Amino acid sequence: QLQASGGGLVQAGDSLSLSCTTSGRSFSNDVVGWFRQAQGKEREFVTYIRWTAGIRDYADSVQGRFTISRDNAKNTVYLQMTSLKPEDTAVYYCAVRSFSGAYFDRSSSREYTEWGPGTLVTVSS
Repeated sequence: QLQASGGGLVQAGDSLSLSCTTSGRSFSNDVVGWFRQAQGKEREFVTYIRWTAGIRDYADSVQGRFTISRDNAKNTVYLQMTSLKPEDTAVYYCAVRSFSGAYFDRSSSREYTEWGPGTLVTVSS
């Protein structure tokens, strides 16, 4: 079961770190993604990481401001967000899928098989 945490209310320009943990399983050989959904908008891709290889990718909107990382010992994925903007306000979700080596669209929410309940990030101007 996935659990995202760390959301809150911050001001524009601030930083915030989110965590994604799992219980009852390991992230080994998984792909872990972060998505977000602003009110009234569709869920959008933020970033992802391949657990074993450490390969990462980011949406253009967060490139250079957000960093995804993993802690093998804690079986936790982090999303470090800096220079936050009001348009970053959304519910942030972590999601996983197994990585088989076959091609998949890492930015498509449909590719991920397990989702956590999300954590709200609000950035005030």
